[in-house]
Amino acid sequence: MGNVTHFRTTRAKPKVMEFFAGIGLARMGLERAGFQVAWANDHEPDKRDMYLAQFGETPGHTFALGDIADVNVSELPTDAALAWASSPCTDLSLAGGRAGLAGRQSGVFWHFVNLLEALEENRPPAVVLENVTGLATSHGGDDLGEAITAFNELGYSVDVIALDARRFLPQSRPRMFVIGALNPPPDTAEPHSELRPDYLQWVFGDPNLRTHRAHLPDPPGPTIKGLTALVEDMPTRDERWWDAARTAAFVKSLSPTQRDRVNQLMRGKGIKHRTAYRRTRGGVAVWEVRPDDISGCLRTARGGSSKQAVVRLGNNRLQVRWMTPLEYARLMGAGDYTLTGARNNQG
Repeated sequence: MGNVTHFRTTRAKPKVMEFFAGIGLARMGLERAGFQVAWANDHEPDKRDMYLAQFGETPGHTFALGDIADVNVSELPTDAALAWASSPCTDLSLAGGRAGLAGRQSGVFWHFVNLLEALEENRPPAVVLENVTGLATSHGGDDLGEAITAFNELGYSVDVIALDARRFLPQSRPRMFVIGALNPPPDTAEPHSELRPDYLQWVFGDPNLRTHRAHLPDPPGPTIKGLTALVEDMPTRDERWWDAARTAAFVKSLSPTQRDRVNQLMRGKGIKHRTAYRRTRGGVAVWEVRPDDISGCLRTARGGSSKQAVVRLGNNRLQVRWMTPLEYARLMGAGDYTLTGARNNQG
C-alpha cells in the first residue's frame, strides 16, 4: 500500500448571536466552550471599542452598534445555533427600581423576543437569557412567567437554572439562566437541586408553562477564598492608595461591628485583602467590608455605591484604594482581557 495522506475532518463551530454584548465577556466564555460568535450588538460606543480591541474585526463576525430596537431582522445570521442575551438587569435587580420587564432598561428584552419571532423558520434551536436572580421574584414572579411564555409562543420549551460565579471564581455573583430549546432534552423531573432551588420550583409546576429540566452535572462547591491571590501586588507607596485623610474617613464611617472586623484583621500577622462597598444607611454614606476572601458582586460603575474598594490589612497597617481594571477582569474570569485605555475606577 502506498503513502496515504490523512485529512482531519473539521466540524464547523456552531454560530451564536450575542445580544447586549457589552465588552464581550459572554463571547469569551462561549468561544472557550467551542462556539463561534458570528454577530453581536450593543448600543454603547465605548463598549464596542473595548470589544473590538479584544477580538479584532474577525472574518465572519459583525458588530452592530446601535439600539436593539433599530436592528432589522435582515441583519441577523440565518444559520445561528444559539441566541444569547445578557439583557440589562437594572429594573430587575434588588438594587434597582424593580420596574421589571416593563422598565425602560430591562424592557429591551422584548425587542430581543421580537427579533426571534421575525426570524421565523430561521430562529436558532436554542436561546439563553442571562440575568439577575431578581427576575424570579420581580412582580411576584410574573416577569419570569411572561418571559417563559414569550419563548413558549416561539416554540421553545424552557429550563431555568440559578448559578453563582462564586462556584468558579472568588466573586459572589448570583445569576439566572432561562434556556429555551426547540427540541428539548428529556425532562429529568429532578427534585430540588442546587441549580434549581426552591424559589424556582413553581416554574416547573405551572401547567400554563412549557418547561423541562435537563440533566446537568452538579456544580462545584462555593469558593471561600481566592481574592487575595488575584489582587494586584501594589507597593505601599503607590499613589493609588488613598491618603491618610481619606483613609481616616473610611474608618470613621464603619459601624462598630465593621470596625471590630477591620481591627482584628489589621492586627493579624501577614497580609489579607478584603473588598468594601459604599452604602447609604439612614441617609448616611458608610463603608462595609466583606468578612471573607471573596469579592461582592461587581457592577457597572454608575454611582458611588456601585464602586468596589480593595482594603489591605495586616501587620498593624490598613490601606484602601479603588479596585483596578485588571482586578475586575480577573474576578470575571477574564484576566487576559485587553485593557488598553481602561480607566481605574476612581472617584
